[in-house]
Amino acid sequence: MTEGKILICLYGPESTGKSTLARELAVHYGTEFVPEVAREIVTSNVFTVEDIVRIGYAQTERVLRKLKTANRFLFCDTDLITTQIYCRHYLGVVPDVLFELEQQVVYDHYFLFDVDVPWVADGMRDLGGASQREAMFRNFQAALDQRGIGYTFVRGNYAARASIVKATLAAMWGG
Repeated sequence: MTEGKILICLYGPESTGKSTLARELAVHYGTEFVPEVAREIVTSNVFTVEDIVRIGYAQTERVLRKLKTANRFLFCDTDLITTQIYCRHYLGVVPDVLFELEQQVVYDHYFLFDVDVPWVADGMRDLGGASQREAMFRNFQAALDQRGIGYTFVRGNYAARASIVKATLAAMWGG
């Protein structure tokens, strides 16, 4: 736990319900959530390494700031591992600073979201093909596995996803 707060990361490829569930969980538990700050900084999938570095700093700063006002849980829609994965995918490189920023925020638990719900276009998302989604899912899972980070696998319809997260929080923290 960080500063007495339980830091939760909703993690996985695009269009798996993380953003919506982060907001819903924050309301349900009377606390804060941190959105994917990248969406506030870039408006397309055309960006530079400098943009990614700005995103990394902004995402880290937002988590640290929201920790101060969150009640028991802080739900995060993404993390710096995600930023690294997309930077590697789109730009073929990951600046070292993203690994340094990753170390500044340690999550108490990860929820890895499967790609078994329909992909929804939103103007930013562009990895909607079944093989693309599965490949990105494997990248996300491998990144956690390589770091030895445990996670709860989240799949099923949106109601099932919410139930899995809430049941896991209740089992782990009486939430």
